[in-house]
Amino acid sequence: MDGAVLASVLTSLPPYTAYLVLFGLIAVESAGVPVPGETALIAAGILASRGDLDVALVIAVAASAAIIGDNFGYLIGRTGGRRLLERPGRFERHRREILARGEPFFERHGAKAVFLGRWVAILRIGAAWLAGANHMPWRRFLLWNALGGIVWAAGVALAAYALGPVAEKLIHEASLAVGAAVALLVLLRLLLFLRRRRRAREQGAASG
Repeated sequence: MDGAVLASVLTSLPPYTAYLVLFGLIAVESAGVPVPGETALIAAGILASRGDLDVALVIAVAASAAIIGDNFGYLIGRTGGRRLLERPGRFERHRREILARGEPFFERHGAKAVFLGRWVAILRIGAAWLAGANHMPWRRFLLWNALGGIVWAAGVALAAYALGPVAEKLIHEASLAVGAAVALLVLLRLLLFLRRRRRAREQGAASG
Protein backbone atom coordinates (compact mmCIF):
# COMPACT_ATOMS: atom_id res chain seq x y z
CA MET A 1 0.00 0.00 0.00
CA ASP A 2 1.51 3.35 -1.04
CA GLY A 3 1.39 6.69 0.73
CA ALA A 4 -1.37 8.14 -1.45
CA VAL A 5 -3.75 5.27 -0.66
CA LEU A 6 -2.98 5.41 3.05
CA ALA A 7 -3.42 9.18 3.06
CA SER A 8 -6.84 8.73 1.47
CA VAL A 9 -7.77 6.14 4.10
CA LEU A 10 -6.57 8.30 6.98
CA THR A 11 -8.36 11.35 5.58
CA SER A 12 -11.66 9.46 5.63
CA LEU A 13 -11.29 8.79 9.36
CA PRO A 14 -11.95 11.11 12.30
CA PRO A 15 -8.63 12.61 13.47
CA TYR A 16 -8.45 10.62 16.72
CA THR A 17 -9.04 7.39 14.77
CA ALA A 18 -6.35 8.34 12.25
CA TYR A 19 -3.87 8.74 15.12
CA LEU A 20 -4.91 5.34 16.50
CA VAL A 21 -4.41 3.69 13.10
CA LEU A 22 -1.01 5.37 12.77
CA PHE A 23 -0.02 4.15 16.23
CA GLY A 24 -1.23 0.62 15.52
CA LEU A 25 0.55 0.22 12.19
CA ILE A 26 3.87 1.52 13.49
CA ALA A 27 3.69 -0.48 16.72
CA VAL A 28 2.83 -3.72 14.91
CA GLU A 29 5.57 -3.19 12.32
CA SER A 30 8.09 -2.44 15.06
CA ALA A 31 7.08 -5.61 16.92
CA GLY A 32 8.07 -7.68 13.89
CA VAL A 33 5.03 -7.86 11.58
CA PRO A 34 5.52 -6.57 7.99
CA VAL A 35 2.82 -3.89 7.75
CA PRO A 36 3.24 -0.40 6.19
CA GLY A 37 4.17 1.51 9.33
CA GLU A 38 6.63 3.92 7.72
CA THR A 39 4.27 4.52 4.80
CA ALA A 40 1.54 5.41 7.29
CA LEU A 41 3.89 7.91 8.93
CA ILE A 42 4.66 9.49 5.56
CA ALA A 43 0.94 9.72 4.79
CA ALA A 44 0.27 11.29 8.19
CA GLY A 45 3.03 13.84 7.61
CA ILE A 46 1.50 14.78 4.25
CA LEU A 47 -1.93 15.15 5.87
CA ALA A 48 -0.39 17.37 8.54
CA SER A 49 0.98 19.64 5.81
CA ARG A 50 -2.61 20.03 4.59
CA GLY A 51 -3.86 20.85 8.05
CA ASP A 52 -5.80 17.59 8.52
CA LEU A 53 -3.52 16.38 11.33
CA ASP A 54 -1.15 18.04 13.79
CA VAL A 55 2.48 17.34 12.89
CA ALA A 56 3.70 17.51 16.51
CA LEU A 57 1.09 14.95 17.54
CA VAL A 58 1.98 12.77 14.53
CA ILE A 59 5.62 12.72 15.67
CA ALA A 60 4.67 11.98 19.28
CA VAL A 61 2.33 9.14 18.29
CA ALA A 62 4.83 7.63 15.84
CA ALA A 63 7.76 7.79 18.28
CA SER A 64 5.70 6.26 21.09
CA ALA A 65 4.46 3.47 18.83
CA ALA A 66 7.97 2.72 17.58
CA ILE A 67 9.40 2.51 21.10
CA ILE A 68 6.55 0.41 22.51
CA GLY A 69 6.43 -1.91 19.50
CA ASP A 70 10.18 -2.45 19.50
CA ASN A 71 10.19 -3.27 23.19
CA PHE A 72 7.43 -5.82 22.64
CA GLY A 73 9.51 -7.34 19.82
CA TYR A 74 12.55 -7.37 22.10
CA LEU A 75 10.55 -9.24 24.74
CA ILE A 76 9.40 -11.81 22.18
CA GLY A 77 12.97 -12.31 20.97
CA ARG A 78 14.32 -12.54 24.51
CA THR A 79 11.85 -15.28 25.46
CA GLY A 80 10.28 -17.19 22.59
CA GLY A 81 12.83 -16.23 19.96
CA ARG A 82 15.76 -17.54 21.95
CA ARG A 83 13.95 -20.76 22.84
CA LEU A 84 13.15 -21.24 19.16
CA LEU A 85 16.83 -20.96 18.23
CA GLU A 86 17.97 -23.23 21.06
CA ARG A 87 15.39 -26.00 20.74
CA PRO A 88 16.60 -29.46 19.65
CA GLY A 89 15.85 -30.53 16.11
CA ARG A 90 16.86 -29.76 12.56
CA PHE A 91 19.61 -27.21 12.08
CA GLU A 92 20.13 -26.95 15.83
CA ARG A 93 23.87 -26.46 15.46
CA HIS A 94 23.38 -23.69 12.91
CA ARG A 95 20.68 -22.02 15.02
CA ARG A 96 22.88 -22.07 18.09
CA GLU A 97 25.73 -20.66 16.01
CA ILE A 98 23.51 -17.67 15.19
CA LEU A 99 23.34 -16.94 18.92
CA ALA A 100 27.03 -17.63 19.42
CA ARG A 101 27.92 -15.14 16.68
CA GLY A 102 25.08 -12.75 17.40
CA GLU A 103 25.76 -12.14 21.10
CA PRO A 104 29.27 -10.67 20.62
CA PHE A 105 27.99 -8.73 17.58
CA PHE A 106 25.22 -7.09 19.59
CA GLU A 107 27.67 -6.53 22.43
CA ARG A 108 29.94 -4.53 20.11
CA HIS A 109 27.54 -3.11 17.50
CA GLY A 110 24.06 -3.50 18.98
CA ALA A 111 23.60 0.22 19.55
CA LYS A 112 24.27 1.03 15.89
CA ALA A 113 22.09 -1.85 14.68
CA VAL A 114 19.14 -0.75 16.83
CA PHE A 115 19.50 2.95 16.01
CA LEU A 116 20.11 2.59 12.25
CA GLY A 117 17.63 -0.28 12.00
CA ARG A 118 14.81 2.27 12.16
CA TRP A 119 15.77 3.43 8.67
CA VAL A 120 16.00 0.02 6.97
CA ALA A 121 12.78 -1.91 6.34
CA ILE A 122 14.14 -5.38 7.13
CA LEU A 123 15.99 -4.24 10.24
CA ARG A 124 13.04 -2.12 11.37
CA ILE A 125 10.97 -5.31 11.47
CA GLY A 126 13.61 -7.69 12.86
CA ALA A 127 16.20 -5.74 14.86
CA ALA A 128 14.25 -5.84 18.13
CA TRP A 129 13.75 -9.62 17.84
CA LEU A 130 17.45 -10.16 17.18
CA ALA A 131 18.49 -7.85 20.02
CA GLY A 132 16.25 -9.76 22.43
CA ALA A 133 17.24 -13.22 21.20
CA ASN A 134 20.92 -12.31 21.55
CA HIS A 135 20.42 -10.93 25.07
CA MET A 136 21.42 -7.34 24.35
CA PRO A 137 21.09 -5.58 27.76
CA TRP A 138 17.58 -4.14 27.93
CA ARG A 139 18.61 -0.71 29.27
CA ARG A 140 21.10 -0.30 26.44
CA PHE A 141 18.48 -1.45 23.94
CA LEU A 142 15.88 0.93 25.40
CA LEU A 143 18.21 3.93 25.16
CA TRP A 144 19.19 3.44 21.51
CA ASN A 145 15.74 2.24 20.56
CA ALA A 146 14.19 5.39 22.01
CA LEU A 147 16.73 7.64 20.31
CA GLY A 148 16.24 5.86 17.01
CA GLY A 149 12.45 5.94 17.28
CA ILE A 150 12.34 9.66 18.09
CA VAL A 151 14.82 10.67 15.36
CA TRP A 152 13.09 8.43 12.80
CA ALA A 153 9.59 9.67 13.65
CA ALA A 154 10.62 13.32 13.58
CA GLY A 155 12.75 12.97 10.44
CA VAL A 156 10.20 11.09 8.35
CA ALA A 157 7.20 13.13 9.52
CA LEU A 158 8.92 16.49 8.98
CA ALA A 159 10.24 15.41 5.57
CA ALA A 160 6.73 14.42 4.51
CA TYR A 161 5.35 17.64 6.03
CA ALA A 162 7.83 19.78 4.10
CA LEU A 163 8.08 17.88 0.80
CA GLY A 164 4.61 16.42 0.39
CA PRO A 165 4.04 13.34 -1.84
CA VAL A 166 7.61 13.43 -3.23
CA ALA A 167 8.86 12.61 0.28
CA GLU A 168 7.75 8.97 -0.03
CA LYS A 169 10.08 8.32 -2.97
CA LEU A 170 13.00 10.15 -1.38
CA ILE A 171 12.62 8.38 1.98
CA HIS A 172 12.34 4.96 0.34
CA GLU A 173 15.42 5.66 -1.79
CA ALA A 174 17.34 6.74 1.32
CA SER A 175 16.19 3.56 3.07
CA LEU A 176 17.48 1.45 0.19
CA ALA A 177 20.82 3.26 0.30
CA VAL A 178 21.21 2.68 4.04
CA GLY A 179 20.13 -0.93 3.60
CA ALA A 180 22.72 -1.48 0.86
CA ALA A 181 25.44 0.04 3.05
CA VAL A 182 24.47 -2.20 5.98
CA ALA A 183 24.35 -5.28 3.72
CA LEU A 184 27.80 -4.44 2.34
CA LEU A 185 29.19 -4.06 5.85
CA VAL A 186 27.72 -7.41 6.90
CA LEU A 187 29.13 -9.06 3.77
CA LEU A 188 32.60 -7.65 4.41
CA ARG A 189 32.52 -8.86 8.01
CA LEU A 190 31.37 -12.30 6.86
CA LEU A 191 34.19 -12.52 4.34
CA LEU A 192 36.68 -11.45 6.99
CA PHE A 193 35.32 -14.08 9.39
CA LEU A 194 35.56 -16.82 6.73
CA ARG A 195 39.09 -15.76 5.88
CA ARG A 196 40.19 -15.91 9.50
CA ARG A 197 38.48 -19.28 9.91
CA ARG A 198 40.28 -20.67 6.85
CA ARG A 199 43.62 -19.42 8.12
CA ALA A 200 42.99 -21.01 11.51
CA ARG A 201 42.23 -24.33 9.82
CA GLU A 202 45.36 -24.09 7.67
CA GLN A 203 47.49 -23.32 10.71
CA GLY A 204 45.89 -26.21 12.58
CA ALA A 205 46.58 -28.58 9.70
CA ALA A 206 50.18 -27.37 9.43
CA SER A 207 50.85 -27.76 13.15
CA GLY A 208 49.22 -31.23 13.14
